[in-house]
Amino acid sequence: MKKRVKDRKQPVYERIKNFEEVSFGYDEKQAVEEAKRCLQCKNAPCIKGCPVEIDIPRFIKEIKEGNFQKALQIIYEKNLLPAICGRVCPQETQCEIVCTLTKKFQPVAIGKLERFAADNSDVPLSCSINTNPELKNKKVAVIGSGPAGLTCASELIRCGIKVTIFEALHKLGGVLTYGIPEFRLPKRIVEKEIRRIIELGVEIKTNIIIGKTIKIEELFQMGYDAIFIGTGAGLPNFLGIPGENLLRVYSANEFLTRINLMKGYLFPEYDTPVSIGEKVAVIGGGNVAMDSARSALRLGAKEVFILYRRTEKEMPARREEYENAVEEGIKFIFLVQPIEIIGDENGYVKGIKIIHNELGQPDESGRRRPIPIPNSEEILPFDTVIVAIGQSPSPLIPKTYPELKIGKNGNIIVDPETCQTNIEGIYAGGDIATGAATVISAMGMGKKAANSIINYLLKK
Repeated sequence: MKKRVKDRKQPVYERIKNFEEVSFGYDEKQAVEEAKRCLQCKNAPCIKGCPVEIDIPRFIKEIKEGNFQKALQIIYEKNLLPAICGRVCPQETQCEIVCTLTKKFQPVAIGKLERFAADNSDVPLSCSINTNPELKNKKVAVIGSGPAGLTCASELIRCGIKVTIFEALHKLGGVLTYGIPEFRLPKRIVEKEIRRIIELGVEIKTNIIIGKTIKIEELFQMGYDAIFIGTGAGLPNFLGIPGENLLRVYSANEFLTRINLMKGYLFPEYDTPVSIGEKVAVIGGGNVAMDSARSALRLGAKEVFILYRRTEKEMPARREEYENAVEEGIKFIFLVQPIEIIGDENGYVKGIKIIHNELGQPDESGRRRPIPIPNSEEILPFDTVIVAIGQSPSPLIPKTYPELKIGKNGNIIVDPETCQTNIEGIYAGGDIATGAATVISAMGMGKKAANSIINYLLKK
């Protein structure tokens, strides 16, 4: 069995100075070579590992035979955002982890092949439309244009339902636009895939905050037969320690939104300066922490450190992103917990007081719990701090529509099988229902909710 084909990347010395995409992806020869590694298993465990159930062996077979257009058409049957998913989905913990090859070899690079098919083919989405005449006069409001909202809207429009997406920001895409840096997910890719969905007939209304500009109950009065809430997890979590109000302390949400949505990395071409010091600390160990650290480096920081309370083994970040960060010179300090951010006489950060940890027994996450070591405190010098310890569900709609049943973490409670809330005709999915998770899991919920809405409208 041949080794997994490696993709091509920008050289490290170049990429740390720009925000261009790090990976160039496969060329035709590489894609065909990698596709030949697929065993075409009859039981296809990879399909079960995919939250949107793409027929993975079938599209890979087409790539192997050089039928790239056909490969993309097969992907479109289940997923209308393949160029995005091929780049940012954690295939290594989903479809690839159950690949039969993993028993003795590396799994097939399913994500890289999906990206190749999307980047090197041009198939109209009309190929996958299956309208239902019974639904042609039905209208659904989709709140939020992130992965869950886009997926739900595309599934509904393909059945002939009239769909309007309401987006609070001036640009579509949700976390795809404001949260993931250009070097990992170019915005031209996001815009291209969203444009395809709009061309199917989805109506778009931006700069409208549902709950403020328009109330939830008003949507029903406007003639919408059902509502899908996909407003994501836009509320940043903080450490709750002294000093978080100092200058040059950012939440990762603010930091990445300034850079990605407001083009802060192109200052002064775009009037969004991002104040960054020479020595940056990023608190956290997930993909958002990696994105923040690598962005800070590209903005001109001389040294960037990631402080994580567990060890490398427990970090939730994708292995690929961790390896990219290490290649780029990001430094890691493990088993430390910030307990105070120290400021200077002008109110700027000058250091972080940390305490060292040791690992105890596993907690509810299945990872070993970090336990502070008494009398192990020390102060580390930093002039910028980025807090990247997760996000909570957006609180606006739950606060302005108290009839919705809410969980202890602020998430909207839904039926796991149908994504229906406790209110008839209102559905929810993605991070607003689960808390911060992956792009593909949000898409899976958007798809599930769309199917439930279709059944609801047919019965109604």
